[in-house]
Amino acid sequence: MDIITLGDDLLRQKAKKIDKIDDEIRALAVQMYEIIKRDKGIGIAGPQVGIMKRIFVVQIEGEEEGRVFINPSILETSVTTNKYEEGCLSIPGIYANVIRSEIIKIQAWNEKGRPFTMEASGLLARVILHEYDHLEGVLFLDHLPENKREKLIEKYEKAKKK
Repeated sequence: MDIITLGDDLLRQKAKKIDKIDDEIRALAVQMYEIIKRDKGIGIAGPQVGIMKRIFVVQIEGEEEGRVFINPSILETSVTTNKYEEGCLSIPGIYANVIRSEIIKIQAWNEKGRPFTMEASGLLARVILHEYDHLEGVLFLDHLPENKREKLIEKYEKAKKK
C-alpha cells in the first residue's frame, strides 16, 4: 500500500461513509498502522492510501495503543488554539506552523464496530483534526496564508523533481 502525495486528485475528494465494519475494514486499519510505523508518521487517513473511506488511525509516540476512527464526527472544538509545526506523509519534507483548536470532542466507531466519544487535547487533538481534514479533502497547507502555502508547494515540487 503506497501513500498518495500532493498533486493526486484523491487528496482533494471527500471520503465516503463506511457502511459495514467488517474484517476488510479491520485489515485496512492494520495496514494503515504498518504504514505509519514504516514511514515514521503518527497518523494516516484512508484517502492518503487511495481508499476513499472515512477511516483514519493515530499512533502517537509513547502511547502503547493506537486508535482507529471510523466515520468520525467532530462534535466540539475549543476556542483556545495553539500553533504547532505539522508535516504530512502525503507532502514529505514540508513542515509549517498551523493553528488549531487545543481541545476537541469527537465521536466515531472503533474497529470492533463500537461507537465511542472522546475528548482530546494537545498533540492528540491536533493529529485527529489533521487526519479528519484528510477525510474532507483538506490538507494542512490549506490552513496557511496563501503566500506561505504557495511557497511551500513550490518548494515541494522542486524537491520532487530532484
